[in-house]
Amino acid sequence: MPQPISRAWRATAVAVALLAATRATGAADEPPQLAVPTLPAAAVHLDGSLDEPAWQQAGSIDALTQHEPHPGEPTEFPTRILIFTDGDTLYLGYDCRDPEPEKVAIHTLQRDGNIFADDSVDFVLDTFGDRRTAYYFLITAGGAQLDGLVDAAGNPSTDWDGAWSVATRRTAEGWTAELAIPARNLHFRRGAAFGFNIARQIARKNLILRWTGIPHDASFFDLRRAGALTGLSTMRQGIGLAVTPFVVGEDSRQRPEESLAEARTGLDLSYSPTPALTGVFTYHTDFAETEVDARQVNLTRFPLFFPEKRAFFVEGANQFAFAHGLEADFIPFFSRRIGLFAGEQVPLEAGLKVLGHTGRWGIGALGVETRQDTGAPPTTSLAVGRLTYDVGSHLRLGTLITSGNPDGVSDNSLGTFDAVYRTSTFRGDKNLVASAWGARSDGDLPASVRRDAQRDGWGAIVEYPNDRWELYADMREFGDGLDPALGFLPRPGTRWYRLGTAFQPRPRADGPLGWARQFFFENFDYLITDLQGRTQSWRVFLAPFNVVTNAGDHFEANVVPYFERLDQPFALDDEVSIPAGSYPFTRYRVQAEASQTRAFRPALTVWWGEFYDGHLTQWLPSLGWNANGGHLLLQLDGEIDDARLPAGDVLARLYGGRVVVAISPTLVISSFTQYDSTSDSLGTNNVLRWTIQPGRELFLVVNRGWERRAAHGFTPRDDQVSAKVRWTFWW
Repeated sequence: MPQPISRAWRATAVAVALLAATRATGAADEPPQLAVPTLPAAAVHLDGSLDEPAWQQAGSIDALTQHEPHPGEPTEFPTRILIFTDGDTLYLGYDCRDPEPEKVAIHTLQRDGNIFADDSVDFVLDTFGDRRTAYYFLITAGGAQLDGLVDAAGNPSTDWDGAWSVATRRTAEGWTAELAIPARNLHFRRGAAFGFNIARQIARKNLILRWTGIPHDASFFDLRRAGALTGLSTMRQGIGLAVTPFVVGEDSRQRPEESLAEARTGLDLSYSPTPALTGVFTYHTDFAETEVDARQVNLTRFPLFFPEKRAFFVEGANQFAFAHGLEADFIPFFSRRIGLFAGEQVPLEAGLKVLGHTGRWGIGALGVETRQDTGAPPTTSLAVGRLTYDVGSHLRLGTLITSGNPDGVSDNSLGTFDAVYRTSTFRGDKNLVASAWGARSDGDLPASVRRDAQRDGWGAIVEYPNDRWELYADMREFGDGLDPALGFLPRPGTRWYRLGTAFQPRPRADGPLGWARQFFFENFDYLITDLQGRTQSWRVFLAPFNVVTNAGDHFEANVVPYFERLDQPFALDDEVSIPAGSYPFTRYRVQAEASQTRAFRPALTVWWGEFYDGHLTQWLPSLGWNANGGHLLLQLDGEIDDARLPAGDVLARLYGGRVVVAISPTLVISSFTQYDSTSDSLGTNNVLRWTIQPGRELFLVVNRGWERRAAHGFTPRDDQVSAKVRWTFWW
């Protein structure tokens, strides 16, 4: 076993032994359960009104308990949740009472929009009963939908879109809702009790009610604190086959004279031989409807991270989640490496994905073949596999393997392992996580890397993530030859040491600081060296003042000393470079943000202070506004970076504007416009999305780009118009 991986295993063993030796000071409360009845099919007409007889026979949660701001205290917002199934579909009904129903907050009707400031109800559904992964569903009082996947680390990703239906209705006493989630859209273990928790948010009060997980230390996405739904053994998926053909018509032009009109067809097919195991096949995969990336200004010497948004790769992404606490510092499998190369799209010929569970085993596998196109790499096959095993209720072991290089020429493979121990009963009811991982790559190395470079990496972290105190200690090492061609690793050849402490008190409501919901006194530090122990970077992040008010407004001030050692010059732009050398410098930040629950939402963040051998001031203004009950939403964002350096001055500007017009929750027009001074270009992405039925949609996409020419101002550079129809058939 390579030495770095051996060290990671030893770190894991020590961490787990310490946890096992720690005696809990109290037993966790038994989570609640609800028996879900099976009632006749076609029992509900989805109109938001709970007037069908089936709702009178449904399983009922008759009250939710206050979680935020005062756990367990009574409120004036009665809530009743009703649940039943007809075997093919899971139905939920909400009766949300409000003493001031005219004040129910609705900011947007857009699916997957910024709806967390609306009055809403959301729930997690752990369909395998493994207390680790789950589906996430949220609806607002206006009928907007959001859904996603929760991974084993308790992190929700809201990029997955399921085919489910909802209807809401405003009433004289508040609002009601009906949801229908077809079993064919869920992967589940037949006969298992589904983990379940549900929460209601009253936005204007910044108030949250829950079924279970009431203490402040309890994360809503901590599935070990969830309750359970029993009686769902009657749920079935039919034969488990779904076929989704799609047609795309596109007309694109590159100024001044190139023009291309084409029609494309493709197919997505999924088959579930069991409810717990699904295979997904895609042919001539197309992502015409995917929103463009938000532009970023890069003032570092490392590559920027952009999240995955494409539907085929988002589906089941939580099955590939690796280790704990790595975030974007190391992602062994980063799906954006597939179908994108050197900033350009690469056509995907076909792809196959397998996702599921069997017993304690979790399975994720993906294979994709790209096809060669003008300027694209040669045809190549890329693959990734993920296998996990649950050792009891707290410890999960896993491995992840990738094969192939997106450049279509070089060989590359990566092998990893990870171990994660997670508990919510440490010292009674506290959260504690310990994780370790190891990785090794093989194959051809980039020309800039020594042939004898270290190809291993390893790391370990212990974290205490609780409401009053949050602590962590983390160490990791990335070899200079660790090359995950299908992953994301911005800083190979480094060793990291990280420590974090946050004291987060909540003042008494009747005291002199009763206007504040919670203070955050933070100290997050890191030290990064090369593999010989020479310091490359360090940072000390201090938050002497950081507060969220009862209304949800946020104010913060920071002091951040840095150190950076440059072994070679670092180019900020085409004309200005920072010379090699050692640079200690200190930066400062102030931030003020209006609560997202307000109709008018200004925000401003300002950074200033030293920057290497000069000074840098950064302005990040933001303004949001919504009107007409969520039918209209406007959002403006900007970034202005003004660097004054001995080598020259740099002024970078980035502006973005978003307009969303929601005719209804199923018919939405959105426009996203961006300008950046680095490329001196302007681009707009306009999308009409019409959800005819769940799983059956029409997209109309109009993109246009402009570039600035000194004599003519902005002139058109490219145009693209696409229409896509996607229609799913189930059996």
